Amino acid sequence: MEATPLLAAERIDKRFERRLDFAGRLAVKLGAAPSNETVHALDGVSLAVRRGEVLGVVGESGCGKSTLGRILAGIMPASSGRILWQGADRDRLTGTERRTVKLAVQMVFQDPASSLNPRMRVADIIGEAPLVHGQVTRAELDDYIDTILRDVGLDPAMKQRYPHQFSGGQRQRIGIARALAVEPQCIIADEAVAALDVSIRAQIINLFDELRQKRDLTYLFISHDLGIVRFIADRVVVMYLGRVVESAPTSALFAAPNHPYTVALLAGAPRLEDRKRAFAAIEGEIPSPLNPPRGCHFHPRCPHVMARCREEAPRLSEIAPGRLSACHLNQA
Repeated sequence: MEATPLLAAERIDKRFERRLDFAGRLAVKLGAAPSNETVHALDGVSLAVRRGEVLGVVGESGCGKSTLGRILAGIMPASSGRILWQGADRDRLTGTERRTVKLAVQMVFQDPASSLNPRMRVADIIGEAPLVHGQVTRAELDDYIDTILRDVGLDPAMKQRYPHQFSGGQRQRIGIARALAVEPQCIIADEAVAALDVSIRAQIINLFDELRQKRDLTYLFISHDLGIVRFIADRVVVMYLGRVVESAPTSALFAAPNHPYTVALLAGAPRLEDRKRAFAAIEGEIPSPLNPPRGCHFHPRCPHVMARCREEAPRLSEIAPGRLSACHLNQA
């Protein structure tokens, strides 16, 4: 592996301001003192994606993993922190370098039905970006689209159809083809198989793996499905309420999770070898990102909570070579 990651996030914060609605503004006029609410989506998130690997990002709904994916893909800005591309600050790049980096990271979304323009034919959906960016000429475009469609397992004869004329699995293949069309180096897959039937999920996962080998791709694979992440990822990052709580090679994390949240998350995941075990959800509710708890965000649900956890946020520290965890139990 290279010393410099292909793509990295450094201390990324993301805040969303929720403006006062009509009732709130009326209350202000009547003398009340409500204020705009701030959603703390990401809180100091750092991670690195190495060239050629599949990095899985997991966590419960609302943990910020999709927001992180969009920031890494350049779709939305961070409130603070840096995104690095091969060690260079992406926001400081200009001209050709900035355009190259923008094309180098592409995203595949969860719901292909809503992420594909229903008024565009498949040929236009796939061919628009490479044509605009000068990666192919108009004379080369037809053959180029045909090649990409074959790579994702679709018949080029269907390229004049509209998205609604395809099945869910086929639409997701079109979404993958659109991402591949600009020849990216890294693909961020945000719950890319969550909306598909179980039988189709395996086909799409295998397609991702085939494309990785054929095109030398790097993946950031966001999912709540631990079984899929265990199958496809080389390393796993676990997020909770906007923070990274653990990071480890996949085999090590599933064999011996360290952080109490990771332990609880894996304990609730069904496995074939544990058919007779009763599964239980993690106790307690996820705190609101409008008002996250002080200290360790997981402490209201943690069975090992200490006084220190309620006041001091644990640092993400190395607990073994290649393994990071943010828990005061490791520093006790």
